[in-house]
Amino acid sequence: MTFSLGIVGAGQFSGQFARLFLAHPGVRDVYVTDLLPERAERLAAAEGLAGTFPGYEAMLESPAVDAVAVFTQRWTHGPLVLQGLAAGKHVYSAVPMAISTQEIAEIIDAVKATGLAYMMGETSQYNPATVHARNKIAEGAFGRLFYAEGDYVHDMDLGFYEAYQYSGGEGWKATASYPPLLYPTHSVGGVLGAWGTHAVSVSALGVVDERGDGVFDRSVSRFDNDVSNATALFEVAGGGSFRTNEFRRVGYPSHIRESRFRFFGTEASMEQLATVALWQDKTGVEDISELLEPKPTMAPDDPSLQHIAPELRAAFTSGSAPVHDRARLPRAFDHMHNGHEGSHHFLVDDFVTAVNSRTLPSVNAWAAARYTLPGIVAHESARQGGVRLEIPDFGDAPQP
Repeated sequence: MTFSLGIVGAGQFSGQFARLFLAHPGVRDVYVTDLLPERAERLAAAEGLAGTFPGYEAMLESPAVDAVAVFTQRWTHGPLVLQGLAAGKHVYSAVPMAISTQEIAEIIDAVKATGLAYMMGETSQYNPATVHARNKIAEGAFGRLFYAEGDYVHDMDLGFYEAYQYSGGEGWKATASYPPLLYPTHSVGGVLGAWGTHAVSVSALGVVDERGDGVFDRSVSRFDNDVSNATALFEVAGGGSFRTNEFRRVGYPSHIRESRFRFFGTEASMEQLATVALWQDKTGVEDISELLEPKPTMAPDDPSLQHIAPELRAAFTSGSAPVHDRARLPRAFDHMHNGHEGSHHFLVDDFVTAVNSRTLPSVNAWAAARYTLPGIVAHESARQGGVRLEIPDFGDAPQP
């Protein structure tokens, strides 16, 4: 069984996924549309796609397209996803799921009403550290897990200026001020994707930016945001807590590792830094760095990456880590590019499998809500000076 897919947005990220979707044996044809038609035409020609559409509405109206994959600006995802579901299309969405509680609730309601597949492509679901922690939790190796940490530490100077300029045009500074806590899914999803619980309350604080270059300037920001670094402390259901950091001004080598995690239990703990990862129990310490280290599948100077800032290219070149179980993946992926610490192959396969088998993907609408909503509430907490706020929950995904 196969289906056809329409890519929405022909920017820096979508091209890598278009190639993987096209190679998957469960996908028949891949189309693309973009607000800038020349970008869509370039991507279609470069990857041998089935064609382009003049706009999203035309794509949704076409019976030739069964599903859409949304790779647009992060604050546009919610409305575009809802349009896709309303048109009867299965939907893959880049992160975040949405930027408001109402949008998230509407997406969940639409998935319930239509029975269509929805998946958020959170890369941390298959981050090697998350995979390893998830395996160890399933084995009971941590004992009772009571605390975790997830960091997404990516300095604006390391490729983000170029990325925002590419996507934002002349007014790029207005969108480069996107609030860090409204893009929480790498840090939150990496923790909860292993732990299997959900956040119930949060207290957060933000640090006002001092660079003075018009980015994170409230008078310029379309989000009324002047915070570049933020920290949130979450309470979880069943007891325990986790802390996340979302840093955009930080002296840290994010091109080496931008997401990192720690988990602490009553019997063992696991800690990850930029180049070192450790498993620790009451008897000693084991270096697990090699187990979690993806091997590159593409050179950073590959011609297909020429439009991506050098500091961002590591996210597009990483292969799989030893902890990844590739047995379920199509063999066509064995020698293809990967990215974000080996996650891209698994994310594509998750969505294709969900559509063709009519099953729930790993990061379904309910999981996506639990990865996204904590950051939305944390952002409001930081705006209120750290007041502790409750986090709504839409429950577990329905069982088949």
